[in-house]
Amino acid sequence: MNIHVNTLFEWLTGFTVGNIERVLWISSSGNDIVTIEINNPKALPRWQKLIDIEEAITLGEILLLQADPYARNSSSLNPVSSLHQEYRDKAWSIIAPIIESSDGKAFIPSLRGSLISQVSQRTGCIKKTIYKYLRSFWQGGQTKNALLPSFERCGAFGKEHQSSECKRGRPRKLSLITETPLGVNVNEEIREKFRRGIKLFYLNRQGTTLKEAFQLTLEQFFHCGYTLQNGVLVPVLPEVNELPTFTQFRYWYFKERSISQEICARKGKRQFNLDYRAIIGNSTQMAFGPGSIYQIDATVGDIYLVSSLDRSRIIGRPVIYFIIDVFSRLITGFSVSLEGPSYLGAMLALENATADKVQFCSKYGINITDFDWPSHHLPEAILADRGELEGYNADNLVDSLNIKVSNTPPYRADWKGIIERHFRTCNEKMIRWIPGAVQKPHNRGDKDYRLDAVLDLHQFRKLIIICILDHNKNHRMDWYQMDEFMIQDHIEPYPIELWKWGVQNRNGYLRTLPPEIVRLHLLPTATASVTPKGIYFQSLYYTCAKATVEQWFVKARVSGRWKIQIAFDPRNLDNIYLYDDADKELTTLYLIDSTETFKGRDWYETVDYFELKNIASYVAQTDLIQSQAEFHATIESIVKEGRSQTSQYKAPNNQQSVNSIRENRAAEREYERSTEFWKLEESNTQELPDDLSPSETCEYVAPAKPIQELRKLRSKKLES
Repeated sequence: MNIHVNTLFEWLTGFTVGNIERVLWISSSGNDIVTIEINNPKALPRWQKLIDIEEAITLGEILLLQADPYARNSSSLNPVSSLHQEYRDKAWSIIAPIIESSDGKAFIPSLRGSLISQVSQRTGCIKKTIYKYLRSFWQGGQTKNALLPSFERCGAFGKEHQSSECKRGRPRKLSLITETPLGVNVNEEIREKFRRGIKLFYLNRQGTTLKEAFQLTLEQFFHCGYTLQNGVLVPVLPEVNELPTFTQFRYWYFKERSISQEICARKGKRQFNLDYRAIIGNSTQMAFGPGSIYQIDATVGDIYLVSSLDRSRIIGRPVIYFIIDVFSRLITGFSVSLEGPSYLGAMLALENATADKVQFCSKYGINITDFDWPSHHLPEAILADRGELEGYNADNLVDSLNIKVSNTPPYRADWKGIIERHFRTCNEKMIRWIPGAVQKPHNRGDKDYRLDAVLDLHQFRKLIIICILDHNKNHRMDWYQMDEFMIQDHIEPYPIELWKWGVQNRNGYLRTLPPEIVRLHLLPTATASVTPKGIYFQSLYYTCAKATVEQWFVKARVSGRWKIQIAFDPRNLDNIYLYDDADKELTTLYLIDSTETFKGRDWYETVDYFELKNIASYVAQTDLIQSQAEFHATIESIVKEGRSQTSQYKAPNNQQSVNSIRENRAAEREYERSTEFWKLEESNTQELPDDLSPSETCEYVAPAKPIQELRKLRSKKLES
């Protein structure tokens, strides 16, 4: 059965009709599971037998649900406010010791009570509140963002609260006696002084305590002058009520604290790597089952590719990301792009790791089954390099998808030895034999291997897929250290065999979410503009039904353009996505008909095309301004000639010149007719013999037509 952690199912029979439960935990044996009702405000985890659930599914008593009402707690297009983060982090700090244990103690009622009592004594938080936090966490999908408050449903919505200048925080005892607020509020100026003091007096090798660093910071940055005592300048400090306290200093230090930076500054980088860095050890031993730990890394492919838009153009070397399951060594996802190693490439690989591989491979003309590439899950943890998964993007993985992110220190590639070795294997097995591959060594005078490039991005991705399928199925790992249970089950050391065995015997780490939810949390964001021509982004125009119904483009033409936040997939520019805060839904934007030329193309190739177009336009400016100069000079020459000729015949009377315009026009028209008429049979005219008179050439001569008289009458009629 397809039952994983976080799966939702609904009972359809008996008194349990309408009851929706979430799978919270699956025992390592696969016999027991723990579930909770998501709509019951007083629900608690309950134990059930997995075989009973599977039997109920078979009998139609249980319906597996795909949509998760709590899946959109936050996204990169709907960031979490600082107030919500503070509430969430406070709740998390209270329940984290309870739910972070992987042995399921939090789901055993007798043990859960003692754990909650310990947390209550340690934090001072009442048990009722702790139960509320745990229930929100479990019912909301077991992510940190499940603890976000629903402040939008309380208070006066839309009413702005005015801040005051009074002293914040708990009043001091002296202020209660004097009934006068004492102390100062920490503003940005004071925080900057705190930072400078920390850097000068605490983050050094002298071993200064935080209390001593605070005192030195006051003396250095908060004094109001100096006094001379025994020939020594002594700083004079204001009254204590006019100075920040050590509590404030300590609070802001820990709020902005970087533990790694602190240890490296106070003890040295070498000491940090020896005694304080995270110890991974044997990666396989740390990964108890499939999905326990994924490793992700990037490399620049040793091959040059060509553009699919213009195959005569070489576009350089691609950036390849691989994601490998540490337990089974199965490659669970990959990406190939032209984007340098960054979160963008890592995002594409993470999305691919959760994608249905059968549908994904069919896009490249490769037909497989679920057995050939069975991975389409989220992991419990990811081990990555510093850079790609640091900052807000990594926070979104942790808070929204509940993925623990670990980053290796600089120059520690040996920490990810599994995936580092796979890069070398892929290069030796496939890339080095393809036209356009980097040839090492390359001696002077040798043929430029870059000119041999023949593959585009789509074709190279297809080759990578074939290489991955071969690795997962046929890469034998005789060096793999199997435990006694694998040996008893006669498991062969192939990645796909280890994955299948782990799913059956060591499950509980793999999680699934709807594809649109995963993409919502992974897609990079950008700013687009609503214009009269469409929604403008990266030199292309998009539209959607919502924009048409609400007349966005008409409004942009009347009131001017405005900006919107969108998400996009760099692999395909056919669609971009708009997040609606009101409906909590994604709206798909489509390319308008006038830009259909770029359908099915990569963003990288399209951006490259427009960049080249802009460069060509800039280069053409030289010819343009030169041609304009020639144009203006020619016009000026003709005007000068006309001015010179006209000045010789200027009429003595201006009124006479104006009054004779009509007669002058008629005369000029007659002259034009007499000199510019067409002679169609001029070349075929034959001369008459001299001895023949006109009367002898024809029997009839037509009388003369009064053409001139008719023209005069017509002119008079027009003048009247």
